[in-house]
Amino acid sequence: MNISELGEFPLIKRLTEDIKIYHPKETIMGVGDDAAILAPLGTTPITTPTTTYQVVTTDLLVENVHFDLTYVPLRHLGYKAVAVNLSDVFAMNATPKQITVSIAVSSRFTVEALDELYAGIKLCCDKYKVDLAGGDTTSSTSGLIISVTALGTTEVPVKRDGAKENDILCVSGDLGSAYAGLQLLEKEKRHFLANPDMQPDFKDFSYVLERQLKPEPRADIIKLLRERGVRPTSMIDISDGLSSEILHIATASNAGAVIYENKIPIDTETYRALEQFNIMPLTAALNGGEDYELLFTVSPSDYDKIAHTREIRPIGHITEAATGCNLVPENGALIPLSAQGWQSFG
Repeated sequence: MNISELGEFPLIKRLTEDIKIYHPKETIMGVGDDAAILAPLGTTPITTPTTTYQVVTTDLLVENVHFDLTYVPLRHLGYKAVAVNLSDVFAMNATPKQITVSIAVSSRFTVEALDELYAGIKLCCDKYKVDLAGGDTTSSTSGLIISVTALGTTEVPVKRDGAKENDILCVSGDLGSAYAGLQLLEKEKRHFLANPDMQPDFKDFSYVLERQLKPEPRADIIKLLRERGVRPTSMIDISDGLSSEILHIATASNAGAVIYENKIPIDTETYRALEQFNIMPLTAALNGGEDYELLFTVSPSDYDKIAHTREIRPIGHITEAATGCNLVPENGALIPLSAQGWQSFG
């Protein structure tokens, strides 16, 4: 079978479904969430307010698969490589503490180019107070490959599998903007290849471009939830598109979900950018990916604590599993959600 026929998530399930955990007292949760959860060294997983768990996650960025150096500055790439990993740590309700960075680099890159890459890495570490604790370097015959591993800690880990019927589905920020930024960059690349003397026209689109080139993980949302005494019942970061992430939570929680078209937050600049490509903003929000916002559920009793928070929007609620996951459009019948976002082996 060709890998593309199976798809990324069925492939992960196939490769990991028979993995045996040899240290269950230390490996609280392995494959299956934004990060693994590990017990502190020398302790057993006793659930008390003073138990501090470790979380660990890793991500791989490959040139011409995940990024295009025609339009991605190396400093931005370094920043983004760290940021996307920190987003996974925050999605576990954890605080990132350390990262390791490994790179494979081809001979076409200069020392000064790698200085730029690491300048971005260090900038993100400085902003989020994360230690760059190690890594590895080697040569590559196929461009640049970056692997970042992030570690963090939390007393109250939040997984994908805790959503309950009637829980409120919430998202931070707005959706679809990173995808809009990518379309603009790809358009200008096509123009450049046709005419290398042309100058890119990005007037009035700084927000969507920054969302694509330099995303910010939502540390502020985790802080806000803690300050207001709200523990999400489930949480995930939006890297592959809203539809995919809702399906992940629903599958892990053995639940269904309903979201409402008129509740999905989309920035006005995203609307203007996507008009050039005849792409519906709703399509970008559901399937575009790379927004790195947080999607989470809260119990109805906790919702009032965040109901009037500008950066958090309710978009729907959890239902019983038999109903599936559906979108309620402004006009028309229910539309079943499907995972049409990023496909690693597409």
